Amino acid sequence: MPHLSALRRVSRTERDSRPVVSAPQSRDGGAVTHPRTVVLNGDLGSGKTTVSVMLADRLGVRRISIGDIYRRMAAEHGMTALQFNLHSELDDKIDNHIDQLQHDVAASGERLVVDSRLAWHFFTGALKVHLITDPVVAARRVLGRTGDPVENYRSVEEARDHLAGRSESERQRFLSRYGVDKTRLSNYDVVCDTTSAAPEQVVMRIVEALETPTGTPSAPVCHLDPGRVHSTAATDEDGEIVVRYQAPSFVAVRGNRRLSAALRAGETLVPVVLADEDHGAEIR
Repeated sequence: MPHLSALRRVSRTERDSRPVVSAPQSRDGGAVTHPRTVVLNGDLGSGKTTVSVMLADRLGVRRISIGDIYRRMAAEHGMTALQFNLHSELDDKIDNHIDQLQHDVAASGERLVVDSRLAWHFFTGALKVHLITDPVVAARRVLGRTGDPVENYRSVEEARDHLAGRSESERQRFLSRYGVDKTRLSNYDVVCDTTSAAPEQVVMRIVEALETPTGTPSAPVCHLDPGRVHSTAATDEDGEIVVRYQAPSFVAVRGNRRLSAALRAGETLVPVVLADEDHGAEIR
């Protein structure tokens, strides 16, 4: 197992250079200011990089990817992403470095797009976006990445299993270290399913949420792929679609007619109301 004694040298270098991945301008070439930072979390293989790059371009702000830094650290120490995750459970230097990095960025006050699986915990006042996707679709996306020594799989099944292992390793580490569960959808302001939706559609939903006046915190705004929502005969009624989340699945408890219409129309995203994750009541 490679030793992490070089971590402090890596940390100083990265802190001095600042973890900027991209700094695009807006479409008209000018700088665009926005009142809120956007932080993106999500399933592995859910398209966070693609969406965050497009969103930063749309808003004309800098993009920072904590995940890219983490992956570089894994590669520099000769580990896969899963190995580095498991090693992080035993050596808190890694999480300490990443935590300090996010604290420093959040304290700067700069309006940003931040791609990080834990930024929602550090950035108060930010718009917190969580991307989800079907596990098999995620595995196919990751399998399609060529020349990646950190994530290199031989089959969809292997990729799916390793992604699930990485996600659970992170979840357990975050629960132990911070007392938070990244899989609870109520942590976020916007939940968007990227299984079939184009990145442009996802960016549009995020921008719409940014343009909505902030008020009393309520349920996350959820946009799901209707093909991923399991329906039952008991939900065959008019009105909005209400779903219960049973990871990694969504089950409709009301609004099957609207859901069926969305499927017939070939919609890739449909707005839903998320039922309480503990008790099944609607979150309002």
